[in-house]
Amino acid sequence: MMPTDEQRMIRDSVREFMDEEIAPDLPEADRKPLSKDDAIDYMQRMAEIDVGPYAEERFDDPLTSTIVSEEVSRVWPSLQVTMGMSLPVTMFEIFSERTRDAYAEEYDEDRLVGCFAITEPSGGSDTKVPNTTAVTDGDEYVINGEKTWVSNAPIADIALVVAWDDKADRRDMFLVDQKTAGFDTRPLEKLGWKGSPTGQLFFDDCRIPQENKLSRAVMEAMSDGRMDPSESSFATGGNPLNTMFASMRNGMAAISVGIMQAAYEAALEYATDREVFEKPIGQHQLIQEKLYNIRAGLETGRLLTRYTAQKIAEGDEEARMLSSLSKGWVCEKSVEVADDAMQIYGGNGLSTDYPLERYYRDARTMTIPDGTTEIQKLVVGYELTDMQAYT
Repeated sequence: MMPTDEQRMIRDSVREFMDEEIAPDLPEADRKPLSKDDAIDYMQRMAEIDVGPYAEERFDDPLTSTIVSEEVSRVWPSLQVTMGMSLPVTMFEIFSERTRDAYAEEYDEDRLVGCFAITEPSGGSDTKVPNTTAVTDGDEYVINGEKTWVSNAPIADIALVVAWDDKADRRDMFLVDQKTAGFDTRPLEKLGWKGSPTGQLFFDDCRIPQENKLSRAVMEAMSDGRMDPSESSFATGGNPLNTMFASMRNGMAAISVGIMQAAYEAALEYATDREVFEKPIGQHQLIQEKLYNIRAGLETGRLLTRYTAQKIAEGDEEARMLSSLSKGWVCEKSVEVADDAMQIYGGNGLSTDYPLERYYRDARTMTIPDGTTEIQKLVVGYELTDMQAYT
């Protein structure tokens, strides 16, 4: 569970880069959604330290990725969300020749942006049987449907879309690109993650090659050597979608750990510097109690998130349950931690001149994407009892 020496070095280098190269842009850079050019610029800069979808040597093992996510999110959760949701870019080469040819230049120049399209307006947390459909027509699929609350939607070139496969009679993911298939978007505003663009996606008879179905693309890439099964996260845990969802849920927990780390550092510094009644407020008992609660939440959340990442890496049978446990508990705890830290700041905690209001907004946002806390509790309950409380 303890980081290796190499992981500590990676953590320290990412922290130094974030503090020196990214933090000076804040909070201004987080006041509105990143444009496509700005998002690409940030992801290109992060690639210099092997972080994000454009990195040549990414930290692909789940535990190291979790540590990196904590450090990026400590400074700017919106950037981590934008990078994480552009993950389909890293799978670009396993999909159809039609899509690869259309975006060869963007891919070579690290100017390709991706997104995951999962949530639907009528379904919310119910992603088991999506209304978005993928109907076979010759050697193509025809995609129809609507997705909402999709990070990167307004700036995405390619979307990995959860849809119901009529031929296989089950859900799968399908890569839909803007150039050859086309889709419409509409931006959405939200409470937190202000720097990360969010929106709706609309698919109207979007035709894609059958090679753009994720399960097929993964199997073909493994069989012809383009993807090494021993190095692929899709090779662990059996079902590629389950593995992906577990990683995404625990990834949300890692972002929350980063937010808690930032809130803790800010609260501790303020408590030791701010004086009331002729002594630092940190010398008052109630402030020390809040610092205790903040640090306890931070350390517990970090341990649970990293333990879950380790289980995902091992393909452990409890990885799905643990990912929902970490997503639900850690994200909720980050709201409590940010709230306590804001309370320590008093009136200054409400001011946009201080970072606490941003930490709180980002933390509060964490409890909903990739499955609400309530859904995570039901997933954990099902995994523990083998009795399903939802259909």
